[in-house]
Amino acid sequence: MTQHQNTQNTQVTVVGLGLMGRALAGAFVREGLDVTVWNRTASRADDLVAGGARRAGSVREAVETAGPDGLVVVCLTDYDAVREVLDPLGGLLDGRVLVNLTSGTSTVARETAARVAAAGGVYLDGAIMATPDGIGAADATVLLSGDFGAWTRHEKTLRLLGGRTDHIGDDHGLAALYEMGVLGLMWGILNGFLHGAALLGAAGVRAEAFAPVAKQGVATVAGWLDDYARRADAGDHGSPEATVETHLATMNHLVHESEALGVDTELPRLVRDLAERAVAAGHGGDEYSVMIDVFRKRVGTPS
Repeated sequence: MTQHQNTQNTQVTVVGLGLMGRALAGAFVREGLDVTVWNRTASRADDLVAGGARRAGSVREAVETAGPDGLVVVCLTDYDAVREVLDPLGGLLDGRVLVNLTSGTSTVARETAARVAAAGGVYLDGAIMATPDGIGAADATVLLSGDFGAWTRHEKTLRLLGGRTDHIGDDHGLAALYEMGVLGLMWGILNGFLHGAALLGAAGVRAEAFAPVAKQGVATVAGWLDDYARRADAGDHGSPEATVETHLATMNHLVHESEALGVDTELPRLVRDLAERAVAAGHGGDEYSVMIDVFRKRVGTPS
């Protein structure tokens, strides 16, 4: 039995065919589902139609085609675009399950859930933790939050988008919060790597030579996360392996090295300044995990 034959529902409408939207629709088409697509620029559907999808002439037609038991997946530029597309549909959303995979904040996710509910629809908000070419792969993650009944009803269909697709809670804003957390992590890692590459570049070292060493460093830090998570949840920052003060001394080395090599110091100074807040608040002898209280604004908040 093929995977799509084992889904609970095989009628899907995809609204929005940017790079990610086309990838989402393509994952459903490859599994032989009955897929209807719509995009403001109709030509973006050409390849999907050639592969077996149905092109709708309007959003209303696309949603109607999904039927009351179908699944409507939306992936647009932002939530303003989502509202522009969905608000005119009114009661057409009544009873339908809408999965919004547009990136945005938890606040607008909850607002959109309320608007869909007011129209009689059922809403799931989602965050895609993959690039378009990774959609459908075993390691692709799509997080969904909102109505659990809608998730169980369409779980097998939604899991076609990635092997790590999962429902993470009833709060419609949770998926967006996870996405924001991961984005912050991503930029932290990328900016740290690029700053390090700039330092080494001042000595004539190519970034390609630094990359394997940096990857090992990232893996080492990743190994600390479970303990840091436990400490953060428990508020237990004692018995440190490395105190905030120890980290702070090394941060100063990074600032001075950057200055000496003519590399921008804004990033290392920001990291140092945050640690100095914790020390000033009396947490210099704690494990570095205490920095979560700086981010929570429980300690060291500037007046």
